[in-house]
Amino acid sequence: MNIRTTIAIILALLPTAGAMAGTEELCDSLTRELQEVVVSAKQPVTHLEGSTMVSTIAGSSLADLGNALDVLEQLPMIKVQDNNVSIIGRSNIEVYIDGRPMRDGEELVQLQSSAIKRVELLMAPGAKYDSTTGAVLKITTRRRFAQGLSLTDQLQVHKRRKWSAVDFLALNYHTGDWDIFSEGSFNHDSPVIKGSTINTLIYNGSLAEVGSTQNNRNIANVCSGRAGFNYARGEQSLGGYYRLGSEQGRFTNTGTEWLDSEPAISRNIGRRISSQSHLVSLYYDNRFADRYHLHFDGNVRMSTGDTDVATSYPDSRYQTVRSTEDNSSKLYAGKIYLDMPLWGGDLSAGGQGSFTRTSLDYIMHNQTVEAYIPSSVTDARQISAAAFASWSRMWGPLSLSAGMRYEYVDYRFKLNGVADPDVSRRDHLLTPDISIGYSFNDQAQLSLSYKMATVRPPYSQLTGSLSYVGRNEIEGGNTSLRDERMHDLQLFGMWGNFMIQADFMRGIDTYAFVKERYPAPTLQLLMHPVNIDVSSLSLYLIWSKAVGCWTPNVTLGMYGQRLELAGTRYNTPICSYYFDNTIALPHGFAITANAYGSTAGYMHTNRFGTTWFSMDASVSKSFFDNALTVKLSASDIFNSASNDWSMLTYGVEVDKRQTYDRRGVLLGVTYRFQPRKSRYKGEAASQSELNRL
Repeated sequence: MNIRTTIAIILALLPTAGAMAGTEELCDSLTRELQEVVVSAKQPVTHLEGSTMVSTIAGSSLADLGNALDVLEQLPMIKVQDNNVSIIGRSNIEVYIDGRPMRDGEELVQLQSSAIKRVELLMAPGAKYDSTTGAVLKITTRRRFAQGLSLTDQLQVHKRRKWSAVDFLALNYHTGDWDIFSEGSFNHDSPVIKGSTINTLIYNGSLAEVGSTQNNRNIANVCSGRAGFNYARGEQSLGGYYRLGSEQGRFTNTGTEWLDSEPAISRNIGRRISSQSHLVSLYYDNRFADRYHLHFDGNVRMSTGDTDVATSYPDSRYQTVRSTEDNSSKLYAGKIYLDMPLWGGDLSAGGQGSFTRTSLDYIMHNQTVEAYIPSSVTDARQISAAAFASWSRMWGPLSLSAGMRYEYVDYRFKLNGVADPDVSRRDHLLTPDISIGYSFNDQAQLSLSYKMATVRPPYSQLTGSLSYVGRNEIEGGNTSLRDERMHDLQLFGMWGNFMIQADFMRGIDTYAFVKERYPAPTLQLLMHPVNIDVSSLSLYLIWSKAVGCWTPNVTLGMYGQRLELAGTRYNTPICSYYFDNTIALPHGFAITANAYGSTAGYMHTNRFGTTWFSMDASVSKSFFDNALTVKLSASDIFNSASNDWSMLTYGVEVDKRQTYDRRGVLLGVTYRFQPRKSRYKGEAASQSELNRL
């Protein structure tokens, strides 16, 4: 292929190329988590196995893209933005790499695409996973047997409105039965967000307007280090590691605020954040008698953080408002399970338990504001225990899997040292799941699954503290949020190169954000979460096929809901499209060109704006037998992605206009010396509690 032909292909694909994205990530209260993903050794085109989407990476055009995030971005139903992975229409996702849970997103940056064998996306996880898990992404890597020392260094430099950089260094030494590893990373980020917010409502019988403008810059420096070992002999293995993380952040917001026809006044917000976390993880794994598999995981996590916020007004008529937060959390968790054959199928049974405690000491230093935003000390403690069992079997073309999970939860909440009996509670939960599939042939499959689950809100939303946003605006959590009871019915089908997913979900006591008047001597608007009941239907049609060196993926989707709150309906559906393209060229070149768009519509109480066409693209080149990889990528090339949203709740209308610095250019350089994968086989003893913290 000559230069002219290569350029012609690039120019032909760029206008119509597609990327995976979705509006779901714009509000975490409106999304569902990932499910498992596994990769097999076939073409990069994704196919269906029951309710699992399986993609083969090894030997495909995706193997030379760069890292795991670059691969996932090109797969159906998976969205990658700012190194964060999400599944369209899902929240509370779990990501596993070779059977062990991913602890932070940096692991996907560190995992090279050439080391990935297959990826599986499980959209209907069973009882073996936490009931809050919406989807599971499983990544299987290719085995490496290199002895001695291996090294990987990866540098990424990103230019948007400001510069950011990430550097990761990993060392691994393997000898005999021992595998010793250590790694460290440094991440400097400085995103910029500009926008305006206008709130309108009827106040004292007339129309009132509360408005503000924002010019935000958030500078964050994050360092992390990890060291550990694996020991394996025969069918037994054990290992552990210690991870230390530290973050120093500085947030500034230069803007204005106004009330009705008053002249806008200048407002400066400064926030300093300092946090540190410690994680210890241990595992033991054993296969014996050629029939049984025993696995144990244990985790200890502790973290602390301090935040200092000051809102000042250059106009001396208004006092500076300062508040401080001191928070801490700790988690102890253990999980054990046994896999064995039973009644011609496979049984997995086990149990897990955890103890979680999180506290927040909030101090408002402005006496005037403290009259309606008081200082407080909150303390939440939870003890949970669970037992689970799942069984699966195949009868020729027919497959069946069924599971049951029992959970006991004891939640205790204290405010200013006094227990709150209205918030504290004990729950006994029984959640079943079942999946039935039928394979007509290699090109046609159909499966139907049902799952009942309990979804608990994150601890950050359960605190009772309020935060000062402006002279007329407050944000806060909700101590009386109830756990969600979710019913999920899914249909999956495959015919040739086409796949279809239909998902009906009924959520009782789902939480969503609202804005309403707050009882105070002056006009105050409060943004906080409340429980709602919502029914939703999502439908996605996927086409994927390898055509020579070109692999396109096309996804057409629709999300619609039925929700009514205080007499207002939020039922406008969202239609979306994603068009991903991967082109493998000679001499180690790879090109991606991705486009996406969506119509305006509601997700819970938020109405998101329209994005007609947005586009990302990249080109990568490998050198020296994949020892060196260089990648140049561009995101949101036309600066056309919409970040606007609006809300109408309890008589308060919010119109949010904002621009993110998503348009930018990234240069990544990765060097690998005798690379090999870590053999750590541990899992998260309580992944849902880690997510909530």
